[in-house]
Amino acid sequence: MNVNDFTKYEKARILGARAFQIAMNAPLLIKINQEDLEKIKFDALKIAEVELDSNILPISIKKPFPKKKEKTLKRAKEQKISERKAEEIEAEEEEIAKEGEIMELATPEDEKESSEESSERE
Repeated sequence: MNVNDFTKYEKARILGARAFQIAMNAPLLIKINQEDLEKIKFDALKIAEVELDSNILPISIKKPFPKKKEKTLKRAKEQKISERKAEEIEAEEEEIAKEGEIMELATPEDEKESSEESSERE
């Protein structure tokens, strides 16, 4: 594979793996003279980049294709909400609205009374 065929994530993974191998004293796959090694300060990542750019690395990337569906897709049928279900939904919404109104009607005095009652119980 050509270097341009890899995504940036694949390049990073390949370079990281190869740089790790080089750092652990794996043999270099490309001949680099001593001057060039000194120029790049024996950096394993730079050496891995040179090897990747020269297309010498025996690392392959497996890119699976999506599986083709043999069956045709079925359309979803429209389902009508029965009147009974609609009434149940409306009743639940009204109940929730009433609870919200009750919460809004609570005053600070109510909170003081409830805290006094709880302290008396203790």
